[in-house]
Amino acid sequence: MSTDTGGHRDTRPGVPGWGIYRGTAQRSAAPGGPWPPAPPWRRFTGKGTAPRPADDGGEADRHVGNVPGTQRIPHPREVEMVNAAISLRRPLLVTGDPGAGKSTLSYVIARELGLGPVLRWPVTSRTRLRDGLYEYDAIGRVQATAAGDRDVGGETDIGKYIHLGPLGTALLPCDLPRVLLIDELDKGDIDLPNDLLNVFEEGEYDIPELARISGSRPEVLVRTADHGCTAAVTEGVVRCREFPVVIITSNGEREFPPAFLRRCLRLHVEPPDFKQLGQMVAAHFGAPEGIELKGLIERFLEHSRQVGGLASDQLLNAVHLAMQLATSGSYHPDQGRDELLEAIWHPLSPEA
Repeated sequence: MSTDTGGHRDTRPGVPGWGIYRGTAQRSAAPGGPWPPAPPWRRFTGKGTAPRPADDGGEADRHVGNVPGTQRIPHPREVEMVNAAISLRRPLLVTGDPGAGKSTLSYVIARELGLGPVLRWPVTSRTRLRDGLYEYDAIGRVQATAAGDRDVGGETDIGKYIHLGPLGTALLPCDLPRVLLIDELDKGDIDLPNDLLNVFEEGEYDIPELARISGSRPEVLVRTADHGCTAAVTEGVVRCREFPVVIITSNGEREFPPAFLRRCLRLHVEPPDFKQLGQMVAAHFGAPEGIELKGLIERFLEHSRQVGGLASDQLLNAVHLAMQLATSGSYHPDQGRDELLEAIWHPLSPEA
């Protein structure tokens, strides 16, 4: 048993003395804590308290499973690196094969620590930094002005036409951090990692459209990435109070700049083993009836080795289908189902 730098003890099994994350995916009824203090150079000064939805709409259950009594089996390295990222207020770059569970980690963290819905930013080849920060619907505002939609000051309410993106919402001042998933950053524009550096370092960004009117309207309500939520932006600047828990996933399709890597912690996720796959199935299905689960997992692992890798959700597809067949009396694990399984166990690589 040890004491963290804030003087708080955490004696839960599997948790480093300085950490709060266990990786078991057990649901938290309230935000986890005590939250570890930030290093002096990673303390930010955002004012106010942005809203945080309490209900994630079942997204963690879909990604992690929700059968009572089941407990996720994390790798010790995962627990260490997540706690290190939280303590240092640094992004965690998670690499590994497609389907290894990289993005799922963000939902595990959010559910276990009670940090609300995950803010997910899926990256494509067309994604730019501003896409993650905010959108400004200038055309919509002009049309509203022409239609006579004006506020007391004689102008349209500009806040109605500014919509913060996932990254922009994650940097709002909150009492506890949000979890931000930047998914498949390696698919993005080659300049995107470098463009993120200043935002990650400073924990803030400007909205020029609001800065220009800050003299007459120092505070403006804008829409956030959380459905139905708004937040106040003061003098056109969004500045966090607690740096978000940032999970960045990469399939290793290209290398990132050294300056970007220096500001991230790195975690490589290995494909789940037999025991971890069994736990994953239990979290989604409990104890599947009518099927021989051990043999099915063994066949999945063997097929994965033959074709160079399969995604873990492909096993869930097979279990669900096998349960449906068992219910109808059509499931025979050793007779006539090879072609059906192979049809849903597509190789991750087109060359396989």
